[in-house]
Amino acid sequence: MFTRRSTSSAATTAALAMPTDEMEQLYRPTQRTQRKGIDQLLLERGVINEQQLDQARAVQVQTPGKTIGAILQGMNVASEAQILEVTAQTLGIDFEVPDRNQIDPTAYELLPVDYIRKQSILPLRLEGDSDNPRERTLVVAMADPSNVFVLDEIKRKTKRIVRVVATPAAEINRLVEQIQTGHGDIQVDEIIKDMAEDDVQVVKEIADDVADLEKAGSESPIIRFVNYLIADAIKQGASDIHVEPKEKGLKIRYRIDGILFDAMSPPHSMHAAIVSRMKIMANLDISERRLPQDGRIRAVVRDRKIDLRMSTLPTANGEKVVMRILDNRSINVPLEALGFGEEALTIWRRQIDEPHGIILVTGPTGSGKTTTLYSSLRCMDGNKLNISTVEDPIEYHLPQANQVQVHEKIGMTFAAALRSLLRQDPDVVMLGEIRDAETAHIAVQASLTGHLVLSTLHTNDAPASVTRLINIGVEPYLIASAVNAILAQRLVRKICAHCKDSYQPTGEMAEFLTLQGVDTTKLYKGNGCDHCRKTGYSGRLGIYEMLVMDDSLRDQVTRNPDVTQFRRLCREKGLVSLRQDGFDKVAAGLTTVDEVLRVTENGV
Repeated sequence: MFTRRSTSSAATTAALAMPTDEMEQLYRPTQRTQRKGIDQLLLERGVINEQQLDQARAVQVQTPGKTIGAILQGMNVASEAQILEVTAQTLGIDFEVPDRNQIDPTAYELLPVDYIRKQSILPLRLEGDSDNPRERTLVVAMADPSNVFVLDEIKRKTKRIVRVVATPAAEINRLVEQIQTGHGDIQVDEIIKDMAEDDVQVVKEIADDVADLEKAGSESPIIRFVNYLIADAIKQGASDIHVEPKEKGLKIRYRIDGILFDAMSPPHSMHAAIVSRMKIMANLDISERRLPQDGRIRAVVRDRKIDLRMSTLPTANGEKVVMRILDNRSINVPLEALGFGEEALTIWRRQIDEPHGIILVTGPTGSGKTTTLYSSLRCMDGNKLNISTVEDPIEYHLPQANQVQVHEKIGMTFAAALRSLLRQDPDVVMLGEIRDAETAHIAVQASLTGHLVLSTLHTNDAPASVTRLINIGVEPYLIASAVNAILAQRLVRKICAHCKDSYQPTGEMAEFLTLQGVDTTKLYKGNGCDHCRKTGYSGRLGIYEMLVMDDSLRDQVTRNPDVTQFRRLCREKGLVSLRQDGFDKVAAGLTTVDEVLRVTENGV
C-alpha cells in the first residue's frame, strides 16, 4: 500500500531542499523563533473561541490531510481572508488586498493569463530603484503563499527575484476578471460559458401583436455573447449599450447613471457578427451597412420584460450601434423619490391637480423629463379621468392612459394626433414634445378649452421656455393665459451610501461654497467601493427649477420680454435656480459639488 503524502509535508520537504536565499523570500529569520500557530493567532484576534477550536482539532484528527485553517473555514467560523492574514503572519510575509489601479501592467504581463488563473496568483508590481526593470523585484500575490513549487516556477518563468504577498483567491479572481475585461484579448468563451441562448428571449411581433417567445434554434457563441451583453448591462443598471468599432479594435461601453464606462473590448473580428445578430433581433436589414437604421427589440430577460431601442450609424471603421434599454422598473418611480424638496413637491402636486392649463417640463435629452411626466400621470385617478398621451416613440406603457404612437411618414404627426384626441373627450393630455407652431397652438387651445396639457420642451431653464414658445410662433397673450407652471430639471448622481464619507473643502472651493450659502463643515463624498464601481456614486436624483405663473408674471409675458429680463424678474420673485437647488442637495449630503457644477451652467 502506498500512502498519499499531504501537501503540507511535501511543501516542507521542498522548502528544506531550497537554497537559503530563496527561503528568505518566504520566511524571515527575525520572526522564525517567535512564530505562533494559525489557531493561536485566530484565538488572540477573537475570530474563533476555544470551543470552536476544539471542534476543529477533533475534525483534524479524523481528516489528517486537512489544515486547521481549511477546517475552520469549512465550519464558517473564519473567512478565507482572516485565515490567510494570520497565515501570512506566521510566514513573515505581508497580507494585501490590492486595488485594480495598483496593478502594474508591466508586471502583470510577465505571466500568461491562463497560468495566473490556474495557480491563483497575480503579479502586482516591480520594486526597486534600478532603472533596468529586469533587476527589480517582482511582487506576486498568492492565495497559497506556502506553495514553494509555484514560487520556484514563477522565478523560472520571469527570471526575476520574487517577493510574495498573501491575497485571498476571490480577490485575485476578481482583479484578473477586471483586468481582462479591459484588455483587447477578452476571453469571450469564459464570459459566455454560463450563458444560455434563452437567457434573453426575443419577443417577435406579427401585425403589431406580441407573438409567442422564440428560442434560438442552434447554439452559437455570438448569440450567447449578445445575450450576455444585454443581461450584463441590465444587471449593472445601464441605460444604453454602445458598440463602437475602432481602427484596430472594438469597444463596448455602458452608460450608467448618465456616465459612459468601458465594459469590455472583444476582438475586432467579432464586430460584424455582433452587429448582424443585433440587427436580426431588431428585424433590420443586415445587408444594409451604408445607411443608418432604427429598430426595436422586445425581450424577456430573466422574467423581466425589456424594450430595447436600437440605432445603427455607419462610421469610418464600421457600423456603430447604440441600444437604449427601456426598463419599466427604472421608470416606475414615485414622485417622492425623484428628488423634489418638500415645498416643491407640494407645489407640483397642486399643479397637476389643476383642471386645465399647460404644464411644461424642460431640460436636455436624458435629464429625466419623461420619468417626471410618467410619475405625475401615475398620481392621477385613471378611473375618473380620461388620460391620453401622444408620444414618439411610446417608451413605457401606462395602464391608466390611452397612448398614441406618432407616425410622421403616414401623416400621424403630433398635431394630427392631438387634434384627434381632442375629439375623444380627454381630461388630461400628455404630449411627448412641443416641436412646432401647429402643435403648440393646438396645445394652447386645448388648455384654454378645459383640458390639462403636460408636455416637454428643450430649453436650458424655466424662464427660457416662455421665449421659446414665442419664437415657435405662439402669441404672448396666449402663453400668458395658458401656461400654469414650468419645471426645468437635471439629473445628478447620488453619493454611494456604502462609501460615503465627510470632508472639508479648502482654498478657493471653500470660499466659493461659502458665497453660495453652503455650510462647508458638513460636506460628503464617496471614496469609491465595489458597490459603485469605484466612482463614489450610485443612482441619480433630480435638481429642479420651478416657475409658477402668477398675475404679475403673466402681465410681463404679454409684453414679450427678452429672456434675460424675464429671468431676472423671476429671480426677484423668489425663483430657486437649478444650481441653488443643487447646492441645497449638496448641503443635505445627497450629491457633490462636482456633480452640480457638471450639469448646471454658470448662473443657472
